[in-house]
Amino acid sequence: MLNDTKALAKGFWTTFKHIVRPPITVRYPDEKRTTAAKFRGRHRLYRDEDGLERCIGCELCAAACPSQAILVRAEENDPSRPVSPGERFASVYEINMIRCIFCGFCEEACPVDAIKLGPEYELSDFKRPDFVYTKEMLLDPEKNAPPTQFHADVERSTDERGVHTALGTVYRSHHPIGAPDPRPPVPTEAQAGDNEDPA
Repeated sequence: MLNDTKALAKGFWTTFKHIVRPPITVRYPDEKRTTAAKFRGRHRLYRDEDGLERCIGCELCAAACPSQAILVRAEENDPSRPVSPGERFASVYEINMIRCIFCGFCEEACPVDAIKLGPEYELSDFKRPDFVYTKEMLLDPEKNAPPTQFHADVERSTDERGVHTALGTVYRSHHPIGAPDPRPPVPTEAQAGDNEDPA
């Protein structure tokens, strides 16, 4: 009986000790935690400063991928209209996000730093084919994200209003990209000047 009482008192003591601590629950998606600096999220392909794609179609990322989630098909570069700085470029570049284990081997294998894993982790969607990210989606995710995807870092409605948002920024809104934006529109400078009080 004494041992039972001690065990009960010990349990209550643990409970009372934690009552005074602030809660650590995050109310996702209204609140989002920031990701660590080395977090490996959604992939992105990059361009050089002159607009050429960095990817040279070497297929090392596909060879390094342990889950075989990357498909690269290379073609010869036209010297008069080059797509990349190398002799070849990736005419097809696809990543199957369902198969990807976000290990970062593709990023390590790339000799020209064409692919990077970013801090974006909201990749949910409704159709399996929408999880295959094409080259266009990886090069310009702001414009080419799947239309039904919940994605906090890529919002077409935000872009249509002219508000520039950087990838990796944690947004408070969370709605499908194709859905109407629940937030009020941001007034332009001309509209803001019209509403100023003359006094």
